[in-house]
Formats: sequence, C-alpha cells, structure tokens
Amino acid sequence: MHKKERQQRKRKKVGLPPGSVIFTGSQKVEEVVIHHLQYDEKEIEDHTFDNQSEITFQPSREEQVDWYDMRGLHDTNLLESIGKTFEIHSLILEDIADVRQRPKFEEYEKGIFVIVRAFTFDKVEKKVKGEQIAVYFREGLLISFQENESDLFAPVRSRVQAGRGKVRSKGADYLAYALLDNIIDNYFVVFDEIQDVMENLEEKLLDNPNSSIKGEIHHLKKELLVVRKSISPLREAISQFSKTDSLHVEENTTIYLRDVYDHTIQIMDLNETQRDILNGMQDLYISEISFKMNQVMQVLTIITTIFVPLSFLAGLYGMNFEKIPELKYENGYFVLLGVMFLIFVGSLIFFKKKKWF
Repeated sequence: MHKKERQQRKRKKVGLPPGSVIFTGSQKVEEVVIHHLQYDEKEIEDHTFDNQSEITFQPSREEQVDWYDMRGLHDTNLLESIGKTFEIHSLILEDIADVRQRPKFEEYEKGIFVIVRAFTFDKVEKKVKGEQIAVYFREGLLISFQENESDLFAPVRSRVQAGRGKVRSKGADYLAYALLDNIIDNYFVVFDEIQDVMENLEEKLLDNPNSSIKGEIHHLKKELLVVRKSISPLREAISQFSKTDSLHVEENTTIYLRDVYDHTIQIMDLNETQRDILNGMQDLYISEISFKMNQVMQVLTIITTIFVPLSFLAGLYGMNFEKIPELKYENGYFVLLGVMFLIFVGSLIFFKKKKWF
C-alpha cells in the first residue's frame, strides 16, 4: 500500500462522530458472502447468502445457536443492517469496519466483542500476511467477520457440520473459544514455516555468506516484528476473556479459554526465540565476513613478508654503484637467485611451523 493511500484512509474518519461505520481497508472480495449455520446437538441447518441477494436474518430458536460468518467487510450498509437486526452497538460496527484495530476484548451489556489478527506466511515472498478477524456473540448467537474470501474457520465449520467434538452440545461462548483457538493454532503453523526458511538461510549463510543473505535476515526480523505487534495485545485480550464474569460466558468455558491463553504465551516465546536466532545469524554473518577477510589479509601478509627480503636483495644489487663486491663474480646472478629461493622456502617452512596458514 502506498503512503498516499494510507494517509487518505486515515483521513476518512477525521471529524466524524463516534460509531461512524467507515471501511478503512482495501476491498478484497467482489461480493460479501455470509455463511449461516443454525444448530443444536441433534439438528443443523446450513445456508449461504451474498450481499446481492435478499438476506433473511432469523432469531435463534430456543436451545439453538446461530452462527453467521461474514467474509468481506467493505459493504458498510450490510454491516449497519446486521447491527440494527441484532442490536449491536455502533462502536462495535465501527471497529469491525476499521481493519487497523489492535486485538482487544470488550464486554457490552448485550454481548461480547473480540478482535484478533490472523496470519499466514507466503513462502515465495517470505512475507507474513495479516487479516483482521472480529467475533461478536451472546447467548444463542455468534457473528464472525473476516476480511478475505478464504475461510479461516473451515476446520471448525466441518466439526460443527459433522457433529464432532463438544461444539454442538455447547453454546455460542464455546463456539467463540473454538474460533479463537483455531486462529491461534495457525500462529504455530506460521512460526513453523518461518523456522523452515530460517534453517535454509542458516545453511546458505555457513556455505557462502553474501549481502543478499544479510537482507533476508533483516526482512525476516521485520516480519516477526509485525507478528509481535499483534501478539502482545492478543495475550492481554485472551487473558481478559478467560477472567470474565460476564453472563454471556459459561463458567466451564473459561477452562478452555485459559488453555488458549497458555498458547498465546507459547507464541510469545516462539517469537522471541526466533528473533534471538535471527540476531545470532546476523552476528554469524558478520563473523563469517570478518573470518573471510582475515583469511585474505593473512595470505596477503604472508606474501608481503616473503617478498620483503627478496625485494631488499633485488634493490640492493640493482643500485647503480660502480664498485659492488659481487658485481664481477661470474656466477653471482645464480648465487643471488639461489639465496632468494632459500629465503622463500625457509619463510614458508617457518610460517608452517607457526601454523600461520
């Protein structure tokens, strides 16, 4: 995104009253898709809508859970319609449309609102790509909001449809836990993929360090910093969620939320570990470059040391004095070459004994 575009999006909300639903991201889908699941332990109904068709939002039946999953956030009219239908606070709708929000947890009288960031890692570009995910729920209702058309919640949806696990026998609060757990589990996948790239980079570094490797290390450090900016507030949000005493969250669900909180701690540790490894790789790069430079300097120094006495002898007998004792000697040229050769060989033997090469 260009700097000018970012500035224009920031200005969209300047001077507007709180609760103004203004989309601040880039449109990533042509049509907004809403996937609706209505289920209980015995029955399930599955519907899919888009913003070009007539969407009928129905109140939840008793003992059932309604899960509306919305993919695409640019249709602010649809967001406001959903907010009006389910009596969602305007500040929540504002945060959903503003895709630059940091992860957070908020309690409202009529429901609970959570924002997190989901990440994927592009191995080709070696870039971490983020997406804002928002979840709003209360008893019998959960609405999730995704930026992209790719379905991050497909594993959870499959469990609901197949009736696997506890999700069909639990309420909307447990479904919210399952969605957050799915997102946080993907963090481990991202870190594993980054680790693979780091291992390949380390092999190249030991084999042939060059300036391009230095650039790759710096690039990966920046990508990890992007993830870190989301992990810190995520840990705080999950901690608040696990300690909530809201009526919208059953007590037995908080046990599972504490497990998710433990996962966020592990993610923080992974992030710090990988940053430390990259710092170590930077130090290793500098050491390898210095070592190669020292090897070059060592060879040059040895060559210079060998040729200093040879240059002295050549200069001494190359002077233009008329009376040089050995000048008239018949085999003087060959004697001088022999002495030079002996000096050369003797220097090599001396350097070898000293282990200078």
